[in-house]
Amino acid sequence: MTRVTRRSTLLAVVAVAALAGSAAAAPEAGLTPRQLAGQRVIYSYPGLTPPAALLQRIRAGEAAGVIFFGENVQSSQQIAGVVQQLRAASAQSPVPYPLLLMTDQEGGQVRRLPGEPALSEKQVGQAADPVAAATTAGRGAGYTLAAAGMNVNLAPVLDVYRQPGDFIDQYGRSYSNDPAVAGRLGAADITAQQATGVAATAKHFPGLGSAPAGANTDTAPVTLNVPLTELRATDEGPYSSAIRARVNLVMLSWAVYPALDAARPAGLSPTVIQQELRQRNGFGGITITDALEARALAAYGTTGNRAVLAAGAGSDLLLASARDVTQGDSAADALATALGNGTLPAADFTAAVDRVSDLRSQLH
Repeated sequence: MTRVTRRSTLLAVVAVAALAGSAAAAPEAGLTPRQLAGQRVIYSYPGLTPPAALLQRIRAGEAAGVIFFGENVQSSQQIAGVVQQLRAASAQSPVPYPLLLMTDQEGGQVRRLPGEPALSEKQVGQAADPVAAATTAGRGAGYTLAAAGMNVNLAPVLDVYRQPGDFIDQYGRSYSNDPAVAGRLGAADITAQQATGVAATAKHFPGLGSAPAGANTDTAPVTLNVPLTELRATDEGPYSSAIRARVNLVMLSWAVYPALDAARPAGLSPTVIQQELRQRNGFGGITITDALEARALAAYGTTGNRAVLAAGAGSDLLLASARDVTQGDSAADALATALGNGTLPAADFTAAVDRVSDLRSQLH
């Protein structure tokens, strides 16, 4: 606790200095505004080899981590070598915490790495002993990521599907249409996964289970007109179990939920993030956006504008997952500018960086 408090004070001093227009602090004395901004951005890259620009950002202490996709993975040996390269760059950084190295290893069809979990969440829910199957899946996912040198899994999905073949069910990504079952199995997965040293992510708050087939926020805006009583009882239900299981991260949905906020997607909504997730549901961990390049955000301008809106709403980490290092740079540059001109309050910015740093300090 003392370490975090000292860091909070240090970061606050740096942020206030930035607001005053003073020269950036030396790395050994603190973090520059651009480094502070980088602590909230997850980068991505194309192909099998991380580009020099990404390695430079990491060495400079200007990136929180990297997300990997199928196109980045040729074999377990290859991706483990890439991770070693990224970790070596991070070792030269002024930021003394491990990178957040993440992927989507949900199970079934949604797996970026070869290996466990083989079962989809739907298959887990249909197993003879679903809790045991969820525990095995979570442990398997953790071991698979840890073997590759990764430390964050963007799973499990806690969406409660409504109809067979709907958006979440069609790929077997939902445990159940019963929120109590989804919560129980999600908690078992999270507990087993985090016991391996890999952080788990519950997604997509407050829930995509009511989305019909084809309603994909990656490709178009989605509005889910679910009554508030149903949204809280069904869609948010599994999150209570996940939070009790001490899940490290929660990913926000890009859908619009008029029952909570008719004007903004969940990941851009202070009402959804700060009031519904943090205050009402009691989540104190890391909030992370879905992909910043999602077409659901077409009305919200540039990557930089989206990043500032998401950070201002309460998203701690921003997922720049277009496989383009310049996307991450655009997000971080915009955050640094917004911190410097007061658009993003220094105290809130510092608190978000502290939460991220605290998680990183617990991982390998």
